[in-house]
Amino acid sequence: MRLRSARLRTLTTSAALALGASLLLAPGPGAAAAEPPPAAPDFCGDGCADILPPGANGNATLAEILSHRVLGTRPAHADDQLGPYDALADGYPSLTDDKLGEFFGDSSFGVEPDQVASVTKPRDDVTITRDKKYGVPHIQGSTRYGTEFGAGYAAGQDRLWLIDLFRHIGRGRLTPFAGGAPSNQGLEQQFWPQAPYTEQDLERQVEYIRNTQGERGRQAMADAQAYIDGLNAYRTQSKNGRYFPGEYVLTGKIDAITNVGEIEPFKVTDMIALASVVGGLFGNGGGSEVESALSLLAAQNKYGVEKGSRIWEDFRARNDPETVQTLHDGSRFPYAGKPDKARGTALPDPGSVQREQLVFDREGGARAPAKDPVRAPKKLKPLQGMYDDGVLPADLFGSAGQHKGMSNALLVSGRHTASGHPVAVFGPQTGYFAPQLLMQQELQGPGISARGVSFAGVGMYVQLGRGQDYAWSATSATQDITDTYAVELCEPGGGSPTKQSAHYRYRGTCTPMEKLERKNAWKPTVADSTAAGSYRMQVFRTQYGIVTHRATIDGKPVAYVSLRSTYRHEADSIIGFQMLNDPGHVKDAASFKKAAQNISYAFNWFYADSRDTAYYNSGANPERADGVDPNFPVHAQQAYEWRDFDPRDNTSAQTPPAAHPQSVNQDYYVSWNNKQATDYTSGGFGMGAVHRGDLLDDRVKELVEDGGVTRASLTRAMAEAAVTDLRGEQVLPELLEVIAAEAVDDPDLAEAVRQLEAWRKAGSPRKETARGSHAYAHPDAVRTMDAWWPRLVEAAFRPGLGKDLYDALTAQLGVDEAPSAGHGPTGAHAGSAFQYGWWGYVDKDLRTVLGRPAEGWSRTAHCGDGTLDACRETLLTTLKQALAVPASEVYPGDASCKAGDQWCADAVIHRPLGGITHRAIQWQNRPTYQQVVEFPRHR
Repeated sequence: MRLRSARLRTLTTSAALALGASLLLAPGPGAAAAEPPPAAPDFCGDGCADILPPGANGNATLAEILSHRVLGTRPAHADDQLGPYDALADGYPSLTDDKLGEFFGDSSFGVEPDQVASVTKPRDDVTITRDKKYGVPHIQGSTRYGTEFGAGYAAGQDRLWLIDLFRHIGRGRLTPFAGGAPSNQGLEQQFWPQAPYTEQDLERQVEYIRNTQGERGRQAMADAQAYIDGLNAYRTQSKNGRYFPGEYVLTGKIDAITNVGEIEPFKVTDMIALASVVGGLFGNGGGSEVESALSLLAAQNKYGVEKGSRIWEDFRARNDPETVQTLHDGSRFPYAGKPDKARGTALPDPGSVQREQLVFDREGGARAPAKDPVRAPKKLKPLQGMYDDGVLPADLFGSAGQHKGMSNALLVSGRHTASGHPVAVFGPQTGYFAPQLLMQQELQGPGISARGVSFAGVGMYVQLGRGQDYAWSATSATQDITDTYAVELCEPGGGSPTKQSAHYRYRGTCTPMEKLERKNAWKPTVADSTAAGSYRMQVFRTQYGIVTHRATIDGKPVAYVSLRSTYRHEADSIIGFQMLNDPGHVKDAASFKKAAQNISYAFNWFYADSRDTAYYNSGANPERADGVDPNFPVHAQQAYEWRDFDPRDNTSAQTPPAAHPQSVNQDYYVSWNNKQATDYTSGGFGMGAVHRGDLLDDRVKELVEDGGVTRASLTRAMAEAAVTDLRGEQVLPELLEVIAAEAVDDPDLAEAVRQLEAWRKAGSPRKETARGSHAYAHPDAVRTMDAWWPRLVEAAFRPGLGKDLYDALTAQLGVDEAPSAGHGPTGAHAGSAFQYGWWGYVDKDLRTVLGRPAEGWSRTAHCGDGTLDACRETLLTTLKQALAVPASEVYPGDASCKAGDQWCADAVIHRPLGGITHRAIQWQNRPTYQQVVEFPRHR
C-alpha cells in the first residue's frame, strides 16, 4: 500500500516521527487493577475453536500508523490470527484433532488467570478482560445495561474508525468524511440508493421496533442505547486522552498538535444505517426483474416466443433437478416458483428501458465520471479514498441480482461421528479487510451468554458464534425478497406524461414521487490528494419502492421501482439475535429455529449442540398475489401487490415459518450459498448443475458414508474444497472427454491436454508446492484453464445464441469467477471464488453433445452445431488461443502484484480500511470467520 500524497509522505519523515512521539507517550485506556470475574457455564470443554484474521485489534493511533509506515511495526493483536489462518491451506492434509489448535484459537468462555492480559472497568457494573494470545474482549456485566455498555466500549477500543466509516457509507456521506476519490463516490452510490433514508426514516425504524415488537423490542432498543453509550464513552476518552485512531488526523478531522477537532457522537440511528450496509451486502435476494425481462425478450426475439421462453428457462434454472441442495431428504418447500399462468407481468417495449440517473451537478474533483453502480463492470479499480490500493470497490454485487453470499457450513449428525456427538465447521465469508468488518467478543450478563463475532457497530449481541451448550452460524441465502413494480406515469394537470414524469398512479390517484437527495462536497485531505469537488445524488421514492429504470409498455411511459421486504426494517432482525444470545431461550433445536424465525434477512441458519443439528432458512418472504411471476416486473395495481401490503411501514403478509426450508438431524448439511430445497427458488441465476456447493457435498457425503467423522476430518474436507478449482473438478472431465473423441495431433495441444489431465487427477488444486513456495504444483494447467474458460464459453454459446441474447445472459450471470478475477466484497484478492458462473451450462451442454442425460436442459446443444466433431473443434480452437496468451495477460498485475505472478494474482489481501496493512496470504476459498465445534454435553 503506497501513500498517496506529498503531504502524507512528509508525515513519515523524522520530523513527523517527532510529532508522533508525543502520541506514543499519550496514555491509552487504562487497565484497572481488578480481577477478572469467574467464567460463565461452559459445556464445550476443549471442543470449541474459532479464527478471524488478521487480528482482534483494529485501531491504531497516528504514531502507530507512522511507525508501521516507516518501521513495518503493527499494533499488538493486529495480525496475530493471520498466520494460523494462512497455514491451514498447507497443513490440512495431516490435520488431526490434536493439531486443530495450530490453526484455530480456543473459543472457550472466560480467560484462564495466567492468560489475562488486561482487565478494564469502564463502569462499576462491567469488566472487560482481554486474553494474552489474541486480545479478544471478554465482557462480563452484573447488569444488563453494564453488559451492553461494555460491548460498545470494547467496540470503540477495537473498531472506532471502522464504525465511523461505515455509518457514513450507510448514510451516503462517505466522500465528505473520507475524501472524494472516484471509488469513494462509487461506494456511496452503490449503497445509498438501496436505502435512501432520511433521519426521520431512521428514527421511525427505531420506534417501530420499540413499539411493535413487545418486551423484546423494548429491551433491544434499551440494549442498543447502552451499546451506543459505551461507544461514545470510549470516543470521548480516547479523544481527551489522545489515543484515538490516527485516521482522524490523516483525514483532517482532528489536529495532531492542538487536538482541536471532533469525532461526531454516535446515535442509535447510526446503527440502522450501518445495518442497511450489512444487510445489503449479505442478506438480500432478488431485484433483477428488469434484467430478466430484457434477457427473456432477447431469447424470444432470437427463437420465437415458445422456444425462446423454453431456452430462457434452461438458463434461469429455477428448479434445476441436478443442483446441489442443502436439504436432500426429499422435502419440498415451494416459494417464488413459476406460475402455471402468469398474471400482471409488465414486460417493457423493446429498446425502451433506461437506467434511472443517480448523479447530477458534478463540480471540481467530481467531474471525472464515477461508475454508475448498476452498470459497473465486473472488474473495478478499488477505492482510492485514503490510499492507493484503496478501501472498497464500487461494484459489490457483480452482475444483476447476484448478491455475494460467500459463506459455508458443514454439519454432521452424531449418528455418523466418532464421538456420537454432532460436529460442525461453519462461518461467514465476509471478505478480507484490515480491520475486519467482524469483531470477536464474549458477552456475559443478565439474559446474555455468548461468544463469537458481530459486525462492528451493531455488536450489542453476538451474531454468529456459540452459547453455553450450542453454536450457530449462517450463510447468505439469496431467496427472492425483492420485487419490481411498473408504475404508470402521469401528470397532475392531466397532460401527457413522459418517461421523465415525476408523478405516478397509486391506486387510481396521480401521486407525486418523493425526491430524495444527497449533496456531497469534499476537500483534499492528508491521506487523499483528490481535488476538491462536489456532486448530488438523487433518487425518487414511491409507495412501491425506489425508481430504478424508466421505460414504455405498449407505448405508455412507466417507471420500474424496486421493493424489498426488508426496506424500512433494516434492524428488525435484532430480535432474533437477542434470542440467540439468551440462554433462557435457546435450549434445543426447536428454540433455535424460533429465534431464527425472527431474522428478516435472507440467511441459512445452522445449529449444533451435543445432541442435535438443525437448519432453518430465515427471511421476510412476502406472500405474492396468485399468478405473479416474481422473475419479472409486474404492474403496480392492487391485484398484484403483496398480500396485505401497507406502504406506511412497508409491511405485508409473509410466508409462515412452516413454509421455510428447515430440518433437524438430517445425516449431514452443507451450504455454500447453494439452493436450499426442491421448489425453493433463488433470487437470481446460478443454481445449476455445477455449483461450488458440490465441492463440499461430495466430500462430506463420502465422510458420512465411511462414518466416524471427527472435527479434523470435517475441517479437512472444508480446507480441501477451499483450494480446489471448481471448473477443474466438475467440468474438466467432460471437456477432456470431448477432446479425446479423437487423437490430438498438434503437439502443443497434446501437451496441454496432458497437463490438464494430470492436474485433474491430482484433484484440480490451486495450492502451493510447499509452504512459502509461492508456486503452484500444476502452474501451466492452472494458467491454461484461466485463459481457456472465458474463451471456450463464448465460442460454445455466442454463435448459437447470437450477440444480443448472449450479452443479456452474461449480464445476469458472469461467465467465470476464478480466484484472480475482480469480484466479491473486496474486488480482486477476495478469496471467495466460483460462486457464480457458467460451469453448469457448459457441463449440461457437453453431456448433451456426448449423448448423455442432462435433466432440466433442452436437447438443443449449443457447443459447435451440437455435434461432437464441431464441439471438439470449438474446444481445441479456443484451447490453442488460450495457450498463446502470455501469463502477463492472464494475470495482468495490479498495485499488489507483478504481471504474470500467478500465486499473487490469486492471493488473499486484506483490503485496508485504515492505516495498517498486512501481508498477502495464499488463496483459500473459505469463511473469513470460522468455528469448529463439537459439544460433549448439554445443560
